[in-house]
Amino acid sequence: MILGLAKSRPCTAPNGGASSWFYGGAVRPSRAIEEVGRTGVDAAALEAARSAFAQRAWADARANFRAAGALDRLDADDLERLAIASYLGGHDRSSTEAWAAAYRARLDADEPDAAVLCAFWLAFGLIQRGEMAEGGGWISRAEQLVDERQLDGVCTGYLRIPHALQRMGSGDHTAAFDQCEAAASVARRFGDRDLLALSTLGCGQSLCCMERLTEGVARFDEVMVAVTTGDVSPVVAGIVYCAVIDECQRAFDVVRASEWTRALSRWCDEQPDLVPYRGQCLVHRSQILELRGAWHDALREAQQARRRLAEPPHPAVGMAHYQLGELQRLRGELGAAIEAYGRAHEMGRSPYPGLALALLARGDVDAAAAAIDTALVGTTDAPTRARQLPAYVEIMIAAGRLGDAREGAASLAALAELTLTPYIRATADQATGAVAVRDGRARDAIGSLRAALGAWTQLEVPYEAARCRVLLADACRALGDNATADLELAAARRTFAQLGAPTTLLDTDPHASDAGLLTERELQTLRRVAGGATNSEIARDMFVSVKTVERHVSNVLRKLNVPNRAAATAAAFERGLLEPG
Repeated sequence: MILGLAKSRPCTAPNGGASSWFYGGAVRPSRAIEEVGRTGVDAAALEAARSAFAQRAWADARANFRAAGALDRLDADDLERLAIASYLGGHDRSSTEAWAAAYRARLDADEPDAAVLCAFWLAFGLIQRGEMAEGGGWISRAEQLVDERQLDGVCTGYLRIPHALQRMGSGDHTAAFDQCEAAASVARRFGDRDLLALSTLGCGQSLCCMERLTEGVARFDEVMVAVTTGDVSPVVAGIVYCAVIDECQRAFDVVRASEWTRALSRWCDEQPDLVPYRGQCLVHRSQILELRGAWHDALREAQQARRRLAEPPHPAVGMAHYQLGELQRLRGELGAAIEAYGRAHEMGRSPYPGLALALLARGDVDAAAAAIDTALVGTTDAPTRARQLPAYVEIMIAAGRLGDAREGAASLAALAELTLTPYIRATADQATGAVAVRDGRARDAIGSLRAALGAWTQLEVPYEAARCRVLLADACRALGDNATADLELAAARRTFAQLGAPTTLLDTDPHASDAGLLTERELQTLRRVAGGATNSEIARDMFVSVKTVERHVSNVLRKLNVPNRAAATAAAFERGLLEPG
């Protein structure tokens, strides 16, 4: 969704750009200074506020505007500055109040075009916080003012944006694109760079929803040029940064997401008071750091994002909780991960596929399978399916549902053909290879897995590359190629150790087919089997079903390449798997 604020004046500077006060440039004289004695405005505080605004010191700007006098003492320009500084500093209520006061001030000054824009951005702030009814009321008020005054200014272009969002939300992406194109035409007519940025962003989003990805990405690149060269206001810049990065990640465009995240980080660092974007920026940074294998730094960024977005509560806080859960799961901190996924769910962010994978890692295969089954019900959105299907395939293999795993891998391959994204292609190849390994088609698996490994290496995603190597080792063992399998497992072992991923259960016998793939629950089961416990006794002690224990035992026998429980016990003693670790 396109969210944000823009300049709230219909006029333009002589060069066709927006008025300089909004962009943090030189501040022109205001009526408030001329009337200090009559209005009771604190001139020193007002000048300090304007200076802080020009320097993008949003907290100081807000504090000094409030110190300068009550809202009804400030002129419309300063009220708009206060609204913007409050928004960027994370004070949403204060921003709403200032926009409402600016709206009244513009009407009193007989500036209906500017009043429409005040109402519009006030509404956008409300809608962003989920206050849809009140936000819709302000949009209606703005449209009514346009009709009553027969306005034909830049405000008419801005009012097309909510209609585009409405069409986009209802799935009518062609109509959304048409609305954004019309808004862009108005922006060019009046030389409004903020409106042009928002409408170009909307065009890109609509095109991506219509699966015209190449065209959509071209629009994103176009709008990002305007943002990185400083052609748009700070609020719109932040909105575009976050929206484009989010779209890149939804499309699994790892290269672009990394590039724009670095740019967003630099932009945020220049404005330490930022709240709306700095929190989301930290989440995006954490996601990129996770992909690149810097898990310690990624965890720090996710924790900072959660703290920054929690007070006051921001819609993106669910993203931060989910990302924290992802990192905790990868590090083997399963209890903390499941709790974080739960918090993400409370905050409106789906906990899947992460929660299902955490349940799988904990050994609750039945629960994981049920969860991922439910998550995929009715899910038709391609990016969401592309994110969930790799987990689905992995869980279905663990559950012994190879038919479902094959279908999931085929669906993922179809998505890869549709999107042509290297990341999705790699996940599809890896899923196809994993299914082939479990199907006993090791020779078929090797081609797919080598293609996936090459892509992960090129994309610089070390964790997935290591997981792919483990599967390759499995396939090589099945073909009797123990030398290559040893090389792949050694490389995977080094990567897991460098990342801080759980490295227990890596193969201690160079000629054991799958010993290094035992899960924690499977190792617990093996130790109980070696102690002579029955499946029913193990199920009771581990608080799982007998069916789940039977599956664990079957996996242990297969991975240790032994025919029965007695042989598994002997192999466990030989390889030192019964020692705590």
